[in-house]
Amino acid sequence: MPVLYFNLHGKKLYSFEWTNELRFLIALGLGFLIGLERESSRSDRKGKFFAGIRTYTIISLFGFGCGWLYKLNITFGVPAGLISIAALVLAEYITKQKEGHIGGTSEIALLLTFVVGVLALLTDVWISMALGIITTLLLSEKSELESYVERLNKSEFLAVLKFLIVTLIVLPALPDKSYTEFDLNPSHIWQIVILVSAIGFVGYFLMKKFGDKVGLWVSGLMGGMVSSTAVSIAVGRIAKNNPDQGGNALQASILASSIMYPRILIIIWMLNPTMVAYLWPKFLLLTAAGAILAFTIKQAEQTPGEHPVSTLQNPFEIKPAVIFAALFVFLSVITVFVKNFFGNTGIIVLSAVVGITDIDPFILSLIRKAEPIRSIVVPAIIVAMMSNTVIKAIYFAVQAKREKKRTYILYGIWALIHIPVIFF
Repeated sequence: MPVLYFNLHGKKLYSFEWTNELRFLIALGLGFLIGLERESSRSDRKGKFFAGIRTYTIISLFGFGCGWLYKLNITFGVPAGLISIAALVLAEYITKQKEGHIGGTSEIALLLTFVVGVLALLTDVWISMALGIITTLLLSEKSELESYVERLNKSEFLAVLKFLIVTLIVLPALPDKSYTEFDLNPSHIWQIVILVSAIGFVGYFLMKKFGDKVGLWVSGLMGGMVSSTAVSIAVGRIAKNNPDQGGNALQASILASSIMYPRILIIIWMLNPTMVAYLWPKFLLLTAAGAILAFTIKQAEQTPGEHPVSTLQNPFEIKPAVIFAALFVFLSVITVFVKNFFGNTGIIVLSAVVGITDIDPFILSLIRKAEPIRSIVVPAIIVAMMSNTVIKAIYFAVQAKREKKRTYILYGIWALIHIPVIFF
């Protein structure tokens, strides 16, 4: 199929077509690439050597030839070619097994090389190129992949599987329609759970990868993507056990709380982008205020890894996800009740009360409608964040008694800044 290129004025400059000759060169090059990797790693493999650069190149060209027969309406050419290569591979594999050698990577790569040659002629070129290049990459990174598997944390691997299950299996099974007068849509609710968990996932693995290798303040920034409240409690414990690190721990706590604003803004943008224009200037001011307050604290000397923060709980487990969904539903319902019986004042009071817990479900329940009432939603969100800021100060100060006064002063200033921001 031609690929057309145009200039800025829409005039065609030239066209490019993947001709049969070019497709032949693609099959030749990809077979050569896979064979080059196999032969270059010969010194790393013990025992009998099955095929090298020439064999893989010829097999790719054999596949191209079988594909050409298919285009000439000799339809059995491709299956006959695949069967013949499979028979060759099977005979070699049996012989290798009898000689006590294990593994079938090279044999499978040979079969795939034949397929690459066929697809180079019969389909879009990107398919064969993707298969050939990715195959070569996987073959060449054997030691790195094996090393990664050895370091793999089983609980984290299971968490990833659970995340894939609830995303690819549970989500499509949920009904995508609203129920009751509260407009509760199971599919939309679970999408919110997945979205929040996915962002937390990124922060969690960053913490696991780098958290113990950097200073507390960087750990605080990364941990804030998972849970700023959890970070405040964790670094408060560090300050309790190591009073000389109290300042560093407080700084990490404030920085983690600063990340709360951009994290929630990203979620809001994904769910209801119309609200972002009203919130981003306020969130930017509050984030900047937190960062400035954090860096007024003079850092004490610290050795990376001396006080790990990467003990945060994996943000995606089935039970926490279900709890988040239940909280979201509960707060969605209670918000409607409060609005109906107590009006806007009741919503503000509720936001202040909800701030002592996880504020994500409450905020997302406020903005989930396409056109929320901005005059009350925006202040309610800021009040909930202000309340949450106060409770995190308490969580930290209760443990870090030496830093109690400074904690209340810095967090108090930050909480008070929320008030004029509401009217900004």
